Amino acid sequence: MAVPHVLIFPLPLQGPVNCMLKLAELLCLHQETHVTFINTEYIHQRLLNYTDVLIRFAKYPNFKFVTVPDGLPEDNPRNGDQIGKIIEGVEKVSSPLFREMVMMTTTTCLIVDGIFTFAVDIAKEAKIPLLYFDTISPCAIWTYLAVPKLIEDGEIPFKGNDLDALVNSVSGMEGVMRRRDLPSYCRATDLDIPIIQHVIKQGKHIVQAQALILNTFEALEGPILSQFRALCPNIYAIGPLHTQLKAKLASQSLPTSNSLWKEDMSCIDWLNKQPNKSVLFVSIGSLATMSKAQFLEFWYGLVNSKTNFLWVQRPGSIIGLEDDDINVPMELVESTKERGCIVSWAPQEEVLAHPSIGGFLTHCGWNSTLESIVEGVPMICWPYFVDQQVNSRYVAEVWKLGLDMKDVCDRATIERMVIEVMDVKKIEFLERAKQMSNLAIASVGEGGASYQDLERLIEDIRLMRI
Repeated sequence: MAVPHVLIFPLPLQGPVNCMLKLAELLCLHQETHVTFINTEYIHQRLLNYTDVLIRFAKYPNFKFVTVPDGLPEDNPRNGDQIGKIIEGVEKVSSPLFREMVMMTTTTCLIVDGIFTFAVDIAKEAKIPLLYFDTISPCAIWTYLAVPKLIEDGEIPFKGNDLDALVNSVSGMEGVMRRRDLPSYCRATDLDIPIIQHVIKQGKHIVQAQALILNTFEALEGPILSQFRALCPNIYAIGPLHTQLKAKLASQSLPTSNSLWKEDMSCIDWLNKQPNKSVLFVSIGSLATMSKAQFLEFWYGLVNSKTNFLWVQRPGSIIGLEDDDINVPMELVESTKERGCIVSWAPQEEVLAHPSIGGFLTHCGWNSTLESIVEGVPMICWPYFVDQQVNSRYVAEVWKLGLDMKDVCDRATIERMVIEVMDVKKIEFLERAKQMSNLAIASVGEGGASYQDLERLIEDIRLMRI
């Protein structure tokens, strides 16, 4: 029997790369599986700059990195506003190199980000199985697949300005989703924009894969997974992936960071001095941005809540801040000295696991959402774009793990929601979050649904090369 060889190609952004590196490591732990991980040159350089990824993966002789250009100029910021250009660059420049790699190597299967529709034709040409791994939430992917039906039923483009009107054309989400909870691109008045056309194309291609890998667990998204199985019978729900990896490495060393930003570890020392469950962690992730006006509203809301806070202010996340420094009112500076800590980037998994953390004000990216769920940390959701609108609705309305602050950014609302999560309803939210945390951890324990799906995935990959 030949040794299985898997090619993994993530969307070159922090979340998907982090997620797929964890899957790669889980596959490498089974020494009989060889893994080639394809990074864009930009992403790979950032990993080299800020992580020990080469040292960590050096212990797996069955693993190797390969890099490809992304087709973007060096000075492109590659933030959330540039996703269209990133996808376009990968399709034009990276995908021909990927195809060449597939054709020139003995490959058992491809594990590729679900947004890369070109992978279907490459897999067919090479006559090898394609496994799509969409690293966003299944509840969000399900709304992506519903876009043609939403158009057909006249639910998008929206008629009128009522964003609270319920949406009825997403099967299994009736009575839950409002217009404002759909992916952000659904608010477009022109359906011919590239992102919507790409989503429609993605929906047609994703069901052509031999299987779909999802970073979730049955107890969280069972009803959505049932909907998926009607379209794509072979589903591997193997999440939360970061917890799955920690469980597998428990007898060795814990996994370290896959961050594309330099982490400021001083925040851990600051957290060590704070009372239990007293700190609100604030981070809008690796792609989201805010205006200077929103930045000040956030700051006033946090200070006025009189809650201790650890705030990540990522370089480039406040539009125009570098060009024109904001004159921050002295009252904010003084209050922050008393109860706040501001860093440029933080070791998020470690922060969320810290006993001092009692809440998370988040952009609701899927990795962040799962990390918060696993640690039993209630959320205040301020989604930025695409899947985050769906995630925030599910956090608040379906899973009851926090509050949804989408489409709002004023100091009074921020203050009110922080007080509600950190004080008024603190015990209620913490108890609910603890229950879901227990289910998440159980899912990756021996015999759990995610544990079994990962074992099945590894065995199925092994059987592909007989």
